Amino acid sequence: MSSTSSYTSPIRAGARFVTQRLLMKSLVWSITDVTVLGRERLKGVDSPVIVVSNHASHLDTPLILGSLPRKLSRWMAVGAAGDYFFDVKWRRGVTSLFFNLFPINRAGQKGKSERRGMASMLLDEGVPLLLYPEATRSRTGEMAPFTAGPAALCRSRGVPCLPIGLVGAYDAMPYGANWPKRGRPSVYVNYGAPMTAEDDETVPEFAARMAKEVRGLIDEAEEHRAARGR
Repeated sequence: MSSTSSYTSPIRAGARFVTQRLLMKSLVWSITDVTVLGRERLKGVDSPVIVVSNHASHLDTPLILGSLPRKLSRWMAVGAAGDYFFDVKWRRGVTSLFFNLFPINRAGQKGKSERRGMASMLLDEGVPLLLYPEATRSRTGEMAPFTAGPAALCRSRGVPCLPIGLVGAYDAMPYGANWPKRGRPSVYVNYGAPMTAEDDETVPEFAARMAKEVRGLIDEAEEHRAARGR
């Protein structure tokens, strides 16, 4: 059995459909007020692709997977901190079932959960990835600089990046909270157009351009939220 077989298993994909769409999405959409923007920008987007987003809350992944077209969410694998999601057996099992997680090591952290090259192997198998270039959730709600990893993967594997800006997720469920706030707080998922690295663009330059695009999508969603509140 290949190291990627569990991520491409039709049986596991069917189980994730039940957990993600019928259970997780129903729950998240019932306790928050979700608005999805930029759907028209997803036209023609296909696998493999690397989805990148700001990372403000534990709500982020359910919001993204629940709002993506089925053709992308069905096989999507989510990069997750190996030192947190894979250090306890029950948490690894539950989150992997819901989110098709694969471990990534954050800066300065090494251990048995590391699987070098897994992201590249998954992309080679046509599996789309969801990565958070900030490498950790925001403690304040503000977006941190992007690491170079997702940009390097896009260049090395020749795949596009699909940027997303999330707004309201931190307010709904800030760092340290175990459950979203009451009252169905408003959250926004704003999809951008696919991006590819230019021939003469370095990895740090592409990472910076990705971050700029995500910030622009956040600003766009903030304007939508402000207009809605008036």
